[in-house]
Amino acid sequence: MSTVAQTAMARTYLVKTLGCQMNVHDSEHMAGLLEGAGYVSAPAGADEADVIVINTCAVRENAANKLYGNLGQLAPVKAARPGMQIAVGGCLAQKDRGEIVEKAPWVDVVFGTHNIDVLPALLDRARHNEAAQVEIHESLQVFPSTLPARRDSHASAWVSISVGCNNTCTFCIVPSLRGKERDRRPGEILAEVEALVAQGVIEVTLLGQNVNSYGVEFGDRGAFSKLLRACGEIEGLERVRFTSPHPAAFTDDVIEAMAETPTVMPSLHMPLQSGSDSVLRAMRRSYRSDKFLGILDKVRAAMPDASITTDIIVGFPSETEEDFAQTMRVVELARFTSAYIFQYSPRPGTPAFDLEPLPKAVVQERFERLHAFHEEITLRDSVALEGRTVEVLVLDGEGRKGKGDRMSGREPGNRLVHFSVPEGADVPRPGDMVTVRISHGAPHHLIADPHAGGPYQVRRTHAGDAWESAAGGGPEPDSCGTPGPGGPVGLGLPRLRVAST
Repeated sequence: MSTVAQTAMARTYLVKTLGCQMNVHDSEHMAGLLEGAGYVSAPAGADEADVIVINTCAVRENAANKLYGNLGQLAPVKAARPGMQIAVGGCLAQKDRGEIVEKAPWVDVVFGTHNIDVLPALLDRARHNEAAQVEIHESLQVFPSTLPARRDSHASAWVSISVGCNNTCTFCIVPSLRGKERDRRPGEILAEVEALVAQGVIEVTLLGQNVNSYGVEFGDRGAFSKLLRACGEIEGLERVRFTSPHPAAFTDDVIEAMAETPTVMPSLHMPLQSGSDSVLRAMRRSYRSDKFLGILDKVRAAMPDASITTDIIVGFPSETEEDFAQTMRVVELARFTSAYIFQYSPRPGTPAFDLEPLPKAVVQERFERLHAFHEEITLRDSVALEGRTVEVLVLDGEGRKGKGDRMSGREPGNRLVHFSVPEGADVPRPGDMVTVRISHGAPHHLIADPHAGGPYQVRRTHAGDAWESAAGGGPEPDSCGTPGPGGPVGLGLPRLRVAST
C-alpha cells in the first residue's frame, strides 16, 4: 500500500499546549506516542483532527477558563465529525480529574502529569467501550524523556533533567500536581543530548522546575554545574540553555560553569516574584531581595553581556504600596531584559488561597504601572545593542509575519532578532546561523537591516541540513526524531514576554 493511501486511512491528531516549557516538552512526547501508535499529524495550520489532545496548565485561574473555552468550541466540531475524540492531559487534568468530564461530557479521555505514556491505550479503550476514560496516577510511572517524541524544531530541543519540585511556595500548585523532584542520571541526559545532536540538533534547553537543585536526589549538589560543563564537551552542540533555576539554590559553581563553557549561552531566567522581603516571606520564597540582586551582580561580573529575564507576581495578598515600591526598586536595579509579569491568581489547594485578596482595581493599577516601567527598561536594553554584531540561530515559523523578506532568529542572549536578507545574498535555512549587525532596538525584538551597513554572513549547519532534508521529502528520523516544518504540536520555542491573567 502506498504512503499516501496509508495516510488517508490513518487517524489524524493535533496537540494543543497551554502552559509552561515543561508542558511544551510533554506535548512533544504525546505527539511521539500517538505517531508510534499509528496516528498521523493533522496538516499544518489545521484546527481539527480525528484526535485533539489539550495539554493543560493549572498555574493561574485563566488556564481553566482557556481549557473550558477550548472544549466549548470543540463540542459542535465533534458532533459534526463522527469518531472524533478529545483528550485532556496536563496539570489541570491532574487536579480536576473526573470533574472535566462532568463539565464537558463530550471529552473522551482525561490523563494526568504522571501517566502520559497511557494516552494511546486510553484512546483505544474509550473508543472500544464508547465511554469516557479517566486515569490519574499519584506518582510518576515512566520518566517522560524516555518516551518517543516529535519536536516542532530541527535545530532546538528540550531535554528534561528532572521533574517535580521540593519547594513549598504558598502561591504555587505545581508541587502537588507534578510531585516531588526526581532527577535523571547524568549519563542518561548526556546520551539523549548526543542522540539529538546526531539528528541535527545544535541547541538544547535543559528543563526542570528547579534545575539548580539537580543532583540532590542522588547526593551530588554540584551535579548541575558538572552537567553544564559536560554538555559543553559534546561535539556539534553549539548552544546550551536551561530553565528555570531558583534564587535560593543558585550557587557560584553554576555561574563559573556558564562563564567558562563557551556553548552555554549568556542568558538566565531568574524568577524574582516580588522585590519585597515581607512578601517573599509570605510567599515562602527562601531568599531576600539583597541576595537576589547579589546573584545578578555575580552573573554580570562573570558575563557582562548576560541577558537576564524574570517572573513577577503583582498583588499577592497583603502586598502594600510600600511592598510594591520595593518591587519597582529591584526591577530598576536588576535591569531585566524581559519579564513575565502576572497578577496574582489564587489557586485552590495552595496555602495562599484562603488569604484575603487585594481589590482588583489596586492590583490592575499596579500591574499597569510595573508593565509601563519595565517597558522603558527593556527598550533601553535593546537600544544599547544597536551597532553590535551578533550571530543569530534562524528559526522556523517564528517572528513577525508579512514584513517583506525579513526572517527571524535568536541571538545568544535569546532575544528575538528580525533580519533582512540582502539582495542576491544567500538565504539561510531554519537552523542555520547568520551573522548580522543590529540596526534598531525595540522593547521585545531587535532589527538587523542590511541598508544600515554591517556584515551579513550565513553559516550552514547540520540543523539546516536536517530541515532541508525534511522539507525536500528526504528520509525522516524515527518517532524519537523531528518532524518536517509545521509539526503537529501547537507550540514553539520559549517566548519571554509581559503577560496578564
